[in-house]
Amino acid sequence: MSGVAVPDLDVAALLERRRAVVEAALARLLDELLRDAPPAVAQPARYAVAAGGKRLRPILCLAAHEAAGGTPADGVLDVACGIELIHTYSLVHDDLPCMDDDDLRRGQPTTHRRFGVAAAMVAGAALIPLACRAVLRGSERLGLEVSARAVLVRELCVAAGGGGMVGGQLLDLRAEGHAVALPVLESIHRAKTGALLAASARLGGLAAGAPAGVVAALSAYGEALGLAFQIADDVLDVTGESARLGKTAGRDVELGKATFPALLGVDGARRSADAEAARAIAALEAEGIATAELVALARYAARRDR
Repeated sequence: MSGVAVPDLDVAALLERRRAVVEAALARLLDELLRDAPPAVAQPARYAVAAGGKRLRPILCLAAHEAAGGTPADGVLDVACGIELIHTYSLVHDDLPCMDDDDLRRGQPTTHRRFGVAAAMVAGAALIPLACRAVLRGSERLGLEVSARAVLVRELCVAAGGGGMVGGQLLDLRAEGHAVALPVLESIHRAKTGALLAASARLGGLAAGAPAGVVAALSAYGEALGLAFQIADDVLDVTGESARLGKTAGRDVELGKATFPALLGVDGARRSADAEAARAIAALEAEGIATAELVALARYAARRDR
């Protein structure tokens, strides 16, 4: 891991403090954006979002915004929440019978188990435009120029789209039951998981009006952190317990998914996650923005226990 000279942080306390802020902002945002939605859409959408989770993506956005010189504001909270809405939609659809067919998410029944498949599909889809509205509203509240607002919405959509998260999800499904080489597995997860995490850091920088070099460093940081996060996720699927993870452990093996532990072994996968975290931190150091919070988040992504 990097020897960057920044103070150590209590990452659990950091995540809890940031998570409380994000949860309150999400509740306010959904109250506004779902006000006119019919209950058949609003109820499963609220259920999916309110299930909790790490909220790593919005936390990452907020930390990147501050590292890039931004000051705390309601506008950047809206942007951060927009990213989390996209992430939540992806989990709702990922759990569907046509995808991973999972029964447990964030410690409770998955949305389709609670409301039915059709309702879950519609609620997940409804979160996509809500996410774009949240980012647009946030960029307006930050006083960004119209062109800059469009850039933020475009960045979110590109990261979530066919060349990013959605495309990576399809490649992951197609790889089930097949032998996959390490470079191919990395490319799948740089899209499926890494694209939205990279966008989280990138959007934080863009919301702060950061120069191109800082935005590029945050993007590189997010990409490496995203791969570290996915490798750790694969390790936890092998070594963790469902009650602690909040989702069904062992599903990757059950579904025949290509995973990092299968290719590298558990210890080798952990070393690879550490290397990606170090790469993330090095990207920040090169631009002089290696804040204690961003460093702590990179290390957490590689070595988390849930």
